[in-house]
Amino acid sequence: MRVRAANPLVVAAAEERILGSAEATGGLRDLFRGHAGYVWNTLRRLGVPPADLEDLTHDVFLRVHRHLAQYDPTRAVRPWLFGFAFRVASQYRRRAYRRHEVFGEPEAAAHAGTTPEEQMAAAEDRALVLEALQAIELGRRAVFVLYEIDGATMKDIGDSLGIPVNTAYSRLRVARTEFTDAVRKLRSGRGPR
Repeated sequence: MRVRAANPLVVAAAEERILGSAEATGGLRDLFRGHAGYVWNTLRRLGVPPADLEDLTHDVFLRVHRHLAQYDPTRAVRPWLFGFAFRVASQYRRRAYRRHEVFGEPEAAAHAGTTPEEQMAAAEDRALVLEALQAIELGRRAVFVLYEIDGATMKDIGDSLGIPVNTAYSRLRVARTEFTDAVRKLRSGRGPR
């Protein structure tokens, strides 16, 4: 599945804020430049509204900076970053109960080479996936996103989320069912294209 990349202008502004500080190390700079879009999209998939993505991406990398010395370079970096993003998104959701915002997908920029109908279909598909992901409990959604979208191994998922591998498999099985049911329900409510 192809997801829309993070807004490069917003990521560049966040990069300036994070990496402009004297404390930014080369490792953090490389991590940010290579994975800010991934963290942005991960937060979006975990239910963070567009208005807060920049701030929470910044928060993730501030936490990564504090724990950079603990990173094991023999492990994949994306599941490690996902663990930070998951915890930041979880804390955000606990605080967000006081807010009354409507979650939605910002209008996607036009892509050269695609027709307006293709762009509209792709936008509808993205909205459907994001809405279906919202129907999955956050712990199961984290496993689902890491495995199905990011392609992480179950061992990496278990390590990143601090859960046994068998628990990760169980959560994935339930999340797949919830996702499939949510997509069916959403499609039946929308009717044919």
